Amino acid sequence: METYANALLYAIPIFIILLLIEILYGHFVKDQQHKVMDTVSSISSGLTNIVKDSLGLGVILVSYPFLLENLAIAEIRATWGVWLTAFLAIDFAGYWNHRLSHHVNFFWNQHVIHHSSEEFNLACALRQSISNLLGYFPLFLIPAALLGVPAEVIAVIAPIHLFAQFWYHTRHIGRMGWLEYIIVTPSQHRVHHAINPEYIDKNLGQILCVWDRWFGTFQEELEDVPPQYGVLKPAHTWNPILINFQHLWRLMLDAWRTRSLKDKFRIWFMPTGWRPADVRERYPVNTIDDVYAFKRYETPASPWLKGYAIFQMVSTLALTLFMFYNYTEIGFEGLLVFGAFVFLGIFGYTSLMDRHKFAFLIELFRSAAGLALIGITGDWFGLDAYGSYGSTVVGLYFGITALAGFYFTFVERSETKRTMAI
Repeated sequence: METYANALLYAIPIFIILLLIEILYGHFVKDQQHKVMDTVSSISSGLTNIVKDSLGLGVILVSYPFLLENLAIAEIRATWGVWLTAFLAIDFAGYWNHRLSHHVNFFWNQHVIHHSSEEFNLACALRQSISNLLGYFPLFLIPAALLGVPAEVIAVIAPIHLFAQFWYHTRHIGRMGWLEYIIVTPSQHRVHHAINPEYIDKNLGQILCVWDRWFGTFQEELEDVPPQYGVLKPAHTWNPILINFQHLWRLMLDAWRTRSLKDKFRIWFMPTGWRPADVRERYPVNTIDDVYAFKRYETPASPWLKGYAIFQMVSTLALTLFMFYNYTEIGFEGLLVFGAFVFLGIFGYTSLMDRHKFAFLIELFRSAAGLALIGITGDWFGLDAYGSYGSTVVGLYFGITALAGFYFTFVERSETKRTMAI
């Protein structure tokens, strides 16, 4: 986990720089593909994912070292052969894991967050899951284990393979010629994120597009079918933590409500979107029928609220980077507390973006807890070792969030309602 945290110290700044370049490019060519609230939600989702993964939260059903120890029947000796085999094995496994997530109700829950944005840009690449609490991915790496690919090689290739999927989440890059026949390109991935009937569940590859071509899931971007983005059951929230568990909650409700014992069991393993007939009739769920005419999610947001959302996102990013930088010194128990502050903060300010009144209570509780922690320990997880006023700055931040939470919940929200009424 510490190695992963160190890798993120380098990856996160690169992602942010590329994001800023895309935003600036969109501004100057007058083709902006970012909306403040959506982009803040996407980046915040990425922060929850990397904090969760860096803490190793979840249950590992089977580990790759275990498979390697018990299944290896060969050993690749050539150095280049080891790395090439590892890459191909991970990409092949990624394709099938991705396909499973799109086609089985239970597994869709861990992937829906990635498709939940109604925009398509580099920020939406950061919408990654925190609901993938069962670690079963190594099962797809059985071919690598049989060939004896060392666990250390898999551990190095896996995060690189994940980070390499960032760049093609953009609308600013068109077709890429002969590369369209080898790798996943922005054009192909626009198709993947689209909810047009022609595009649903297509282009599931992660780095190489050859798997889609071989297994019948490839679809090129059509000039007369412009991609429309999101999910057919819209999230209707900026809160990435809620989005992560919306589908699971619906499945639980349907399993409880159906009168059929058979359906209570099979709903989890049926194709994505399947619902028991009796529940579907009694409890209809709104879905998008016309992908070109649905109303995209938005909430009343003044320039001040948008600015505050950006402030909160940047502050949370800074705190998270400090957590990774000071990973060993903080210790596991401290990291759990630190992670709780990050999660609670994201839940609070994205709920404020949704204009929920309870957001203020969350902001107030988090601020009080943060100030209390600083008061009791005299520091903020060792921050004062890097600057004598470090904990004072964090304390000031907590004070600002409490006041801002009150203002945007009870002052500006009332003014917004009055303006809309007029």
